[in-house]
Amino acid sequence: MVPDNRMQREFIIRQLRYRGLRITNQRLAIIDALVEKERLHPGVYLIHKEAKKRCRSLSLSSVYATIHEFSRCGIIKMLQFDGVENRCESDLEDHINLVCDVCREIIDYKLPMAIKQREVSRKTGFTVTNNRLECYGYCRKCKKDKPNSIVREGSRNARL
Repeated sequence: MVPDNRMQREFIIRQLRYRGLRITNQRLAIIDALVEKERLHPGVYLIHKEAKKRCRSLSLSSVYATIHEFSRCGIIKMLQFDGVENRCESDLEDHINLVCDVCREIIDYKLPMAIKQREVSRKTGFTVTNNRLECYGYCRKCKKDKPNSIVREGSRNARL
């Protein structure tokens, strides 16, 4: 693991301890899979496949339950899309998810400035509990592979 992954792993472990949750071998395997595959915004099946390499007895239902618990506790975000598997987001800093309409890759783009939820609440009276920013379009690879057809077809309504 690179140092950033180690820091992310330790952050998640600290969050579990803070919430009084046990640090089990199964949870550690799931955390490692989440952190190592973070860039891919992994779904439960990928997390299960990777975590099972470290903890052979890990069941798919245990991964679902653990991911749900992590999400409920605010340790990760769940990205829900119509018609496809939910994806996990362990990067909780403000950023935009760039979602490719062709290959469905999700790319993180750091915002130049943070969204100030308190300011939004103060100005509008709306209490923000969560936010998620997404832009849909075409990644470099898909644009390069099919530059003319993508621009002409413009599958703007296609979503994950």
